[in-house]
Amino acid sequence: MSEEPVAAGKVSIFVNGRARQVGGAMKLGELAAGCGLDARRLLVELNGETLPREEWAGRGLRHGDRVEFIRVVAGG
Repeated sequence: MSEEPVAAGKVSIFVNGRARQVGGAMKLGELAAGCGLDARRLLVELNGETLPREEWAGRGLRHGDRVEFIRVVAGG
């Protein structure tokens, strides 16, 4: 199975299990906002590690990263 070529200035990552190309300078917080997700109701894992919200804005994405967005819902 061959991999898709990476476009110039782009990196290939996986978001909730799906391959996606993003700008090489994109930060995790920008990715969440670009997906239309409300950060107040979101848990983020990067490569299996849960990240505190305050780290999202400064955490860059690298080729092959695996991002999981998990919506937190209250209820019983």
